[in-house]
Amino acid sequence: MIRVIKTTFQTSKIDLDRLFACNRESARVWNDCLIHAKEHHKQTGKWIGKTQLQALTRGRYHLHSQSIQSVQERYLVARKNAWKAKQAGYEHIRYPYRTKRNYPTRWKKDGFAIHSNGKIQLSMGIHQGKREKPVIVHASRIPPGKVQEIELIWDRKLMLAISYEDGICPTANSHTGIAAIDMGEIHGIAAVADTGQALIITSRKLRSIKRLRNKKHAKLRKKQSRCKKGSRRWKKLQRAINKISSKTDRQQQDILHKMSRKFAVWADEQQVKTVVVGDVEGVQRNTSNRKKNNPKKKRRTPRHNQRMSQWPFGVLIVMLSYKLAALGIELSKIDESHTTQTYHVCGRRKKVSGRIYKCHCGYTMHRDIHGARNILAKHKYGEIRTFDWEIDKITYLRPTG
Repeated sequence: MIRVIKTTFQTSKIDLDRLFACNRESARVWNDCLIHAKEHHKQTGKWIGKTQLQALTRGRYHLHSQSIQSVQERYLVARKNAWKAKQAGYEHIRYPYRTKRNYPTRWKKDGFAIHSNGKIQLSMGIHQGKREKPVIVHASRIPPGKVQEIELIWDRKLMLAISYEDGICPTANSHTGIAAIDMGEIHGIAAVADTGQALIITSRKLRSIKRLRNKKHAKLRKKQSRCKKGSRRWKKLQRAINKISSKTDRQQQDILHKMSRKFAVWADEQQVKTVVVGDVEGVQRNTSNRKKNNPKKKRRTPRHNQRMSQWPFGVLIVMLSYKLAALGIELSKIDESHTTQTYHVCGRRKKVSGRIYKCHCGYTMHRDIHGARNILAKHKYGEIRTFDWEIDKITYLRPTG
């Protein structure tokens, strides 16, 4: 399987300046892609292709040819994804249009050489008929597998993101069970398996970390608003903001990795073959105070909108997908509408305000486990209905425990 590590490196002052120049040059490639695509569409009414982009940009940049092609490929992928989003009904999505001052540079398999002592040679290609001197860096960490790609990224300083093949092949299992996940902003994962077991992994620590970050950002932004943009004081405050953001991002990655790992281990123990997750895509959008088509709808608070827009459910699904795949477990999405509100026996819908779902008949259950159970029924039977088994045990876990 392909994995990525982020590592620091050491290099000379001259080569460090050249690396900064690489990202500026990659940004120039991106900006030229935007210009060429716009001109091509004006003249022909069609989208520009990869071959045409390469012909227009060949030999014009101080970069390895594969690094230039990587920028072009990322532009074409961004354009294609924007088209798919528009086809899915997201009309507000725009095609790539923003110019950049810096853009991550990538070196593919023919663009770098790694030595056993941690030395990495990053090729700069041939420019005007002359091969340029490679950039030499010494990475603090080299992954054990076969390196596929190296990317020069910025995280408070220049770092290397190294993609490599870890040599681990997904295992095939003979399990037949099914589990369903109801994702939440308070409880990141609430899952039910057809063995009658349930699991809740809380994400309250992640909420508190983000709440603290938002408060610190607000305080610094208030001070920054009194400064002239670009002044020494303004830049100092911006560095402080970036430092807080970077720390929170690392904490979030750590928590989400632990959440997804704990669920993957639990699913394997329950002999699960298929995991179904409720699709919550769209909840982070349209966070206006009230819905446009229903003015009587209850007003959303700015705090609620902030929490929804900062909910990293997409990152969690990506982590779940490859960790489950390594265990031979399939992951699929399903529409989760009304699964939390509907009682599976009588079909009655009820808006739940607390953490416990209660029906007039006396049925009580944790609302997220209730939703996961209905998602499981929706996947298995195509509708919300009851099972011939009951939930025996609910296991509560913390991602950092």
